Amino acid sequence: MRPCSRWLPVILLGLLAGGCSTLDKFNPFSSSGPKIAPLTPITATAELHVNWQANVGASEETIFTPALVGQSVYAADRDGTLARFDGGRQVWRINAGQGLSGGVGSDGKLVVIGTPKGEVLAFDAQTGQTAWIARVSSEVLAAPAVGDGLVVVRSGDSRLFAFEAANGKRRWVYQRSTPALALRSNVGVLLSGNAILAGFPGGKLVAVANANGSALWEATVAQPKGATELERIADITSVPVVDGREVCAVAYQGRVACFDMNNGSQLWSREISSIAGLDMDAKSVYVSDDKGAILALDRANGSSLWKQDKLLMRGLSRPLALGKHVAVADYQGFVHLLNSGDGAFAARLATDGSTISAQPQRIVDGNFLVQTRNGGLYSLSVH
Repeated sequence: MRPCSRWLPVILLGLLAGGCSTLDKFNPFSSSGPKIAPLTPITATAELHVNWQANVGASEETIFTPALVGQSVYAADRDGTLARFDGGRQVWRINAGQGLSGGVGSDGKLVVIGTPKGEVLAFDAQTGQTAWIARVSSEVLAAPAVGDGLVVVRSGDSRLFAFEAANGKRRWVYQRSTPALALRSNVGVLLSGNAILAGFPGGKLVAVANANGSALWEATVAQPKGATELERIADITSVPVVDGREVCAVAYQGRVACFDMNNGSQLWSREISSIAGLDMDAKSVYVSDDKGAILALDRANGSSLWKQDKLLMRGLSRPLALGKHVAVADYQGFVHLLNSGDGAFAARLATDGSTISAQPQRIVDGNFLVQTRNGGLYSLSVH
């Protein structure tokens, strides 16, 4: 048996590492594990409507997150295609000349994406012409964050690189020590005011200053525990969510926790494990756990409001709060709509049959976007 590598890959359907038999519990296709829940008929109380659809190209094993700025969608594929769509109409499509990875970041002026070789490619958002090229220390697995004159890129070795949006000049690098074993994930970073929020292996959430890359505060989402390195994995594998003075994050084999945005002090926490992530609205925090259940927690104190467990082991995306509803996507390309009040199914829509590779993204006016592994882009609205 070959040894397990330092980085364990994360894919949408779970955690798989071929040749490492001790990882069977992470594999949803293991004969000894839980079975994938079949879809059963629902009584629809709402409708998911396709506003428009397009195709950008297949992502293969890479998770490509599209960027949305107003009505503009910037999306990419594994083979080098990068395209802009406005309201479903293709504005431009280019080929970067090399394979791409990690998804797209944009502020409406600049479009940025990374490569498996650690290059950072920036393009003019209006024309698609190359603006600048920079480099980081390893492969780029996450979508860059772009805003306030800054481009922040997370490399595969968990370093954060900040570049000047105007010319690609490196401003600073942030790095911290990581555990001996960590999940290889596509988790990005979040720009929020004067800080960059990033989750790290070992269950740490860090706020980093935009100006110089210094740590403003560090909080513990999950504390690694267990007798082996595998059992002690407690990585944050999804982007944190900010609303007002609160920031919430969730860790694999750990907890969901909310903190004061100003100083990182913990407001509350719950023992929940997730690799998909979470979202929140004025009342609730919604989490897709690592078994495929969606949970709603009271935003004030973390107490349970409801649990929807009819989608177990279906490789769910993070939930997306949409007012009276919550949307979540699965490995067969279905988008499920739940009532935010009680978790009951409200609607279901099939896309192209391939895995929803990227996390659902909000568009203006309550619409949202999903990108499938086959490259399908679907702008959806609730009726």
